[in-house]
Amino acid sequence: MTERIDRERVVVDGGTVVTPHQTCEGGRVVIEGDRIVDVDPAANREEPPSSGDGAARRIDASGEYVLPGLVDLHGDDVERYLCPRSGERVDPTAALTTADRLTLAAGVTTKFDAIAFEDSPEKNRTIEGATEVLEAVADGAGLGADHRVHARCELTDAASVDCVADLADRPVVDVVSLMAHVPGRGQFDDEDAFAQRYTDGRGAVADEAARAGRDRRGIAQATLRERRAELTGPLAQSDVTLASHDDADPAAVDDAVDRGVDLCEYPVSLSAARRATERGAATAMGAPNLVRGGSLWGNLDAREAIEEGVVDVLCSDYRPEALLASVFVDTGEPLERRVSRVTSEPARVAGLDDRGELVPGARADLVVVDPDPVPTVTRAFVAGRDVYHCHGGAESRGN
Repeated sequence: MTERIDRERVVVDGGTVVTPHQTCEGGRVVIEGDRIVDVDPAANREEPPSSGDGAARRIDASGEYVLPGLVDLHGDDVERYLCPRSGERVDPTAALTTADRLTLAAGVTTKFDAIAFEDSPEKNRTIEGATEVLEAVADGAGLGADHRVHARCELTDAASVDCVADLADRPVVDVVSLMAHVPGRGQFDDEDAFAQRYTDGRGAVADEAARAGRDRRGIAQATLRERRAELTGPLAQSDVTLASHDDADPAAVDDAVDRGVDLCEYPVSLSAARRATERGAATAMGAPNLVRGGSLWGNLDAREAIEEGVVDVLCSDYRPEALLASVFVDTGEPLERRVSRVTSEPARVAGLDDRGELVPGARADLVVVDPDPVPTVTRAFVAGRDVYHCHGGAESRGN
């Protein structure tokens, strides 16, 4: 790639530009190379000089929103493409490539692929398959978004604990979450609720899930605590963001934070979310919860938690398009705050200080969004690369 292409200048004009502190109608964002070099609240002013020698490429974003690229701390949709049906398994590179295209269409430019390292046939999960997806992320061939790994460790599976302990030093692994999906704890009231969560109620598959639930319930709490301690000690001293999962109450949050947890994912109760905020841990909830208008499983309502001021981050969870849709759900907050929950805040939690805001000097991760009839990404830039173009955003070249 030549230097001239590397320093290509792109001017996104006329859209509603959302900066960290204001929303500017008819604004302008200028990209040069892989950086944002200018953000102007009023378009069509004198163009800033270019350090390159080519004409600027102009994109007309009139009638659209210009946002920082979304940062998704927990998106496990790649599993859906890896195993689209029970018994069917797709090549992991192909599955990741499919997820990548849909990730960009959803406005996500930095994606933490939440990969479950566990052997759970009832959930179509294997450690071998998860490791292959991790290697595909590490390779990065043909991917448009910046993909990283969020390694999910199931404490009820000894092999999962051993595997994640070995993976934590891999540069591609940026987040590790510790979870124990056990009937009678967290989001599952009993074995039936556990089985319903992971099956569609058909015959032997449902029986297998119910049996797995009973087996997990039989694991001693002391064993789970030992496995957690085996991981939290080394991870708390590393650069990895350490997350807990489905904390049910303040005591669970206290235990997690005392062990070095930085992020509480999907707290089950409002009291747990409040305690995480009090203890200085970030709190993440699912964007589908907010967009839907409540938890699918009767747990904490994301809107209620937002109204209480205890939600820092929204994640796509299993539905990538919900992350962008959440920005346009009226929570009574300024648009800049709603945008930050899916851009700058998750970037901060993950230790990425170069993205998530439309400010000069930031990495040029940017999306243009047509709000009607539903929020739709028409163009996406990742580190200044024009990686996705659906429709709209007319462009031209000028001096």
